[in-house]
Amino acid sequence: MSKAMSPIDELCVNTIRILSVDAIQKANSGHPGLPMGAAPMAYALWDRHMVYAPSQTDWPNRDRFVLSGGHGSALLYSLLHLTGFDVTLDDLKQFRQWGGKTPGHPEFGVTPGVEATTGPLGQGAANAVGMAIAERALGARYNREGYPLFDHFTYALVTDGDIMEGLVKEAMSLAGHLKLGKLIYLYDSNDVSLDGPLNLAFSEDVATLCGALGWHVQTVEDGDHDVDSVDAALTAAKAETERPSIIIVKTTIGFGSPNRGGLSKAHGAPLGEEEIALTKEALGWTVSTPFHVPAEASEHLRRAVGRGEEKVGAWNRLHESYGRRFPAEAAELKHALEGTLPEGFASSIPRYEVGQKVATRKAGGMFINAVLKDLPWFIGGDADLSSSCQNTIKDGGSFGPENWGGRNIHFGVREHAMAAIANGMCYHGGVRPFVATFFTFSDYMRPSIRLAAMNHLPVVYVWTHDSIGVGEDGPTHQPVEHLMALRTMPNLDVFRPGDPNEVNACWEAAALSTDRPSAMVLTRQGLPVLEGTLEAAGDVAKGGYVLRDAADGHPEVILLATGSELALAVEAHDMLVAEGVSVRVVSMPCLERFNRQTPDYRRAVLPPDVKLRVSIEAGSTWGWKEFVGDNGVSIGLDRFGASSPAERLFEEFGFTPERVARVVRDLLS
Repeated sequence: MSKAMSPIDELCVNTIRILSVDAIQKANSGHPGLPMGAAPMAYALWDRHMVYAPSQTDWPNRDRFVLSGGHGSALLYSLLHLTGFDVTLDDLKQFRQWGGKTPGHPEFGVTPGVEATTGPLGQGAANAVGMAIAERALGARYNREGYPLFDHFTYALVTDGDIMEGLVKEAMSLAGHLKLGKLIYLYDSNDVSLDGPLNLAFSEDVATLCGALGWHVQTVEDGDHDVDSVDAALTAAKAETERPSIIIVKTTIGFGSPNRGGLSKAHGAPLGEEEIALTKEALGWTVSTPFHVPAEASEHLRRAVGRGEEKVGAWNRLHESYGRRFPAEAAELKHALEGTLPEGFASSIPRYEVGQKVATRKAGGMFINAVLKDLPWFIGGDADLSSSCQNTIKDGGSFGPENWGGRNIHFGVREHAMAAIANGMCYHGGVRPFVATFFTFSDYMRPSIRLAAMNHLPVVYVWTHDSIGVGEDGPTHQPVEHLMALRTMPNLDVFRPGDPNEVNACWEAAALSTDRPSAMVLTRQGLPVLEGTLEAAGDVAKGGYVLRDAADGHPEVILLATGSELALAVEAHDMLVAEGVSVRVVSMPCLERFNRQTPDYRRAVLPPDVKLRVSIEAGSTWGWKEFVGDNGVSIGLDRFGASSPAERLFEEFGFTPERVARVVRDLLS
């Protein structure tokens, strides 16, 4: 049987509702339905369970809260204001406005207290799984008896829309398998979606499904009023240590609105002045002035400030004592939390000599096991392709309930969840994920890659089998458009190294990068070690450099190449030089980094007066015109591949030194 709220609980819940409605109305834009319906469960969590410090938003052991239904952002902003975060009433009045810190959907790094950028449904729910993984991994690595430095919960408020997303099924499946007992979802189950009643498109038995996925399931039947039952369910969820928990809270979308409550039209449009007045009357709200915060509600909810300060102070004292007792671990933890690398971290990088032939995927694996294995905050994972992608930390162990300190996460065939979970690990902090699959399957990851780039999350993607070099597996597994498609994404560095020494330089650059994700696009087939790449590591990190030059430094033609086509360009160079042609070869392992170099550097590598240029890359030619100009030619692949041995494919599609030389001769004539 549901229980009525106490007067102070009801006042606080209605304050959250009305603040949210007022912000949306002032913006004349937003989604009032979720804040009005989910306010009681959010209040129960933030007032009675969440451990957080409004003045210390980067405190490592805070509980994490992710609003996966990011369209309900007004709910989160109201909570942040009322509990003492640096979100003022003026900020609420600037909801969805230019330059404000209360954007339409929560954005990490913009609003104090926002733990993840959400809005695309499903992302936040999966991010929360990553946060829970990070908490377990850090605790296993650094906690000691009497020193529980990492011992917090991760909460996510999920919606009917989230539950429908395939991404969430993937993430929940993995979370259940891993037994992430400190992960708790509050499910705002209101049976309404944007188009109308939920049963237009969705009729799953969510409780049974979640139980089958290995989750602890509870239901609160009256989420509109029964704060105490939500409180009790949260207490039970926290006590369940062997399974993640989901609390299905039955609510009314737009609760309190006489004409929109329970209807889809409450989802995504302001209520309007008249309906707001009726809603306030229905809720017993006697003040008509917008953005009114009753003193009693403010005083009650601002208790979070003092509680948080006490928690942070106690943790800081514990951390200081930890540093004295475990100085080596404390020094390592400092690097992990700050995202810095120890001096000389790359001293063990392998060296490759001319004459060797090594697949760049294998070289990437050697870098991981020579360098990253000694940086324990780097944690790897793959979508059931460890033997192919070569990204396993040998002797690192498998992450899971039997070994939370394992360095290798087995994501299974869950590419999208893998990428979103990696984002959650980065949001959490203290760990650096690198995740792997075949390059063609980067398409399955793209929404999460985009959010990593948007939020400056330094995830490293290891994408192997990078071109028609995949061979017999055929066009379904041969990426063609992927390189250029990903290069169009802001704030993502796409590395396609041309030999094993370039792999090392690219991986080192990615490891040092803290403000953007990086992609390592690597070959299945062996590539020859090229003369000059070992010595050019610093230039490789600049994204483009001169690997071979004309004898007098003034070429007639420039060949630009990436990846496996770099060796092809060198062969063509040698053929043309023998014919008396003055040729420069420019390696372009990362176009984005090259474009960030100074104009002088870019001009030195690609002199503007050299108009005859040829780009060579086994992928789409779209975008290369920026580098070859109107007088240049791009040798690429503007069609899908075929099933055949790789050598035959390269020949059939014209990736031969003879064809490159012929193109150059045609340009010169």
